[in-house]
Amino acid sequence: MTFIADLHIHSKYSRATAKNLDLENLYHTAQIKGLSVVGTGDFTFPAWINEIESKLEETEPGLFSLKREIADKIDQTVPESCRNPVRFILQTEISNIYKKDGRVRKNHNLVYFPDLLAVKKFNARLDALGNIKSDGRPILGLDAKALLEIMLETQEKGFFVPAHIWTPWFSMFGSKSGFDTIEECFGDLKDHIFAVETGLSSDPPMNWRVSDLDHVSLISNSDAHSPGYLGRNASVFNTNLDYFSMRKALENRDSTAFNGTLDMFPHQGKYHYDGHRKCSVSLNPVATAELGGICPECKKPLTLGVLYRVQELADRSEGFVPKDRPGYKSIVPLADILSEIFEVGPKTKKVAGYYQRAVESLGPELGILIDRSFDEIKAAGVPLLAEAIMKMRTGDIHIDPGFDGEFGKVNIFGRREKELLRGEKNLFFSLPGPKVPKKKSSPSPGPVKLGLLKSGSVKSGSVKSGSVKPGLEKLIVKKKKPFSSKSNRPAREPGLLEGLNPSQKQAVESCNPAILIQAGPGTGKTRTLTAKIAYLVSEKKTDPNSILALTFTNKAARHLARRVDGFLPKGKTQVLAATFHGFCLKFLKENLEFNAGLMDDSLRLEMIKNGLESAVQALTIDKKTLGGFSGKKGVGQFDRIISLCKQQLLGPSHDLSPITGETDALVVSQVYTAYQQQCQKMNLVDFEDL
Repeated sequence: MTFIADLHIHSKYSRATAKNLDLENLYHTAQIKGLSVVGTGDFTFPAWINEIESKLEETEPGLFSLKREIADKIDQTVPESCRNPVRFILQTEISNIYKKDGRVRKNHNLVYFPDLLAVKKFNARLDALGNIKSDGRPILGLDAKALLEIMLETQEKGFFVPAHIWTPWFSMFGSKSGFDTIEECFGDLKDHIFAVETGLSSDPPMNWRVSDLDHVSLISNSDAHSPGYLGRNASVFNTNLDYFSMRKALENRDSTAFNGTLDMFPHQGKYHYDGHRKCSVSLNPVATAELGGICPECKKPLTLGVLYRVQELADRSEGFVPKDRPGYKSIVPLADILSEIFEVGPKTKKVAGYYQRAVESLGPELGILIDRSFDEIKAAGVPLLAEAIMKMRTGDIHIDPGFDGEFGKVNIFGRREKELLRGEKNLFFSLPGPKVPKKKSSPSPGPVKLGLLKSGSVKSGSVKSGSVKPGLEKLIVKKKKPFSSKSNRPAREPGLLEGLNPSQKQAVESCNPAILIQAGPGTGKTRTLTAKIAYLVSEKKTDPNSILALTFTNKAARHLARRVDGFLPKGKTQVLAATFHGFCLKFLKENLEFNAGLMDDSLRLEMIKNGLESAVQALTIDKKTLGGFSGKKGVGQFDRIISLCKQQLLGPSHDLSPITGETDALVVSQVYTAYQQQCQKMNLVDFEDL
């Protein structure tokens, strides 16, 4: 049978974990998530093993169930669509801190046993060596190899898995205290390591680059510190539901029995990039190397992340795919997707409400993320959820990478894209008109006092393409010969830097070639941007003609242009301030003889309706067979599907099944083709075409 397992969690007795992380909540949440096997977490802690012994009973070889009288009560609180058996596997994590080969080593390791007798014997051995009562996850001054040896002596059918092997601070390969090979860590016992945990900040393709990992299974788990994080990473098995079958699948590296992993996109992990959280510095390995591993803000060594360390140990090029290895699927937790859709926190009531609606209608979370069709998800009535999940499945998302303990930020939709999918009014973007000269009596703008930027919001280093999000402005400066101003104005306009906080001043005066400022509405982004432009012209003698300022709306572009002109030397050509789309449309028309018209919503929908009717005739389809795709609702559905296809650069002749789900891809292709033919005939383009 095929099932999903999360084999690394913690208990309520461990440091920095939720108080409700108990067996009852694990059982409840595992069903909501779609997990069949869950680790018990931290069986070395005396109070926790007592709970395990009193509340669980062995039901299959090496696997345990919550006692029936407890489970029956909990089942009543689980949506019927999610109710499924849940089993527990005896699991603990141990922190090993010791000195080896002249260095202090810190790594976390997972231990699994098939029975409680082995657990009690193992705990007794550890209790004689260190304090296992102070924390749910004990810290032992014990060599990882010695811990493995104790496990093998206790129960030869136990198994040992190095945890989150790339994490900088506590892992086998971590940049701060790790080893370069499995053999360096475990010596002549290395052959007893037949599985490793990849962690949240890496995925199988990153690990495939390191040949030292060819002889181990790559498993993935949540390392959950609260029930809600269960299943964010997980492993997929196709075996009998018992401990020994699962162990055998991992030991034999059998891809038919161990089917691979479900992983958060590694960029979302909190140690993917290098950086300093306190300095708000996030860097990719190339930028880190250029800086010699030193933070440009505080001048201290950076925390080198997982990507850096993988590249350091890799002996294969990026993109290498080994033969006969289990696959993987990249996912974004459902709460994070809903948070992105509704622009609220993932733990808010709004997200919780829509999450509940989704699982009640569609079943467990992991099934929604990886199996349910577009039409099924659409029918659940959660706005934009189907579109978001299709984008996730195709990797059509952007993530600001996590670094130095801070999780990455997921961005699924652009602002305009979200408006389109919601069916909001299509905007016609154009450049602001020529500026009307002000009367001499009009006072020039004085300093504007606005709110503060988010603390520490200036990030220096490389900026990924496509990283501009709603609420951000982007400044592009083309380098030309210095511009000399003949104006009698002072070099720095009085009030230019007045009212700016330290982070804003840093952005204005920075000489970095790329700067990203992130802040919410009304916090002074436009003020900072205009001050930056004025500073470039007045202080750096930059020609205003070489500056292009881009924003999202016509109103903002006009506002920006007025602000900038107020600071520039009189009589000089104004800086070009425009919307992204307005500038690009202007560029197309000036450079490519582009003369097509841009459709509005009503015309586009009318043409899709015509395309739908053409498809019905061409394919001799009875309209009744189209079901929910007839009428206005059907036209809107095809509109959304065609938009998604275009966003992913898929034409009518491509395989559209990843986008269409259970909707007949042939029908979609026919409608799409007819629509495109009409557009070409009438010399029109839609927003996606532009």
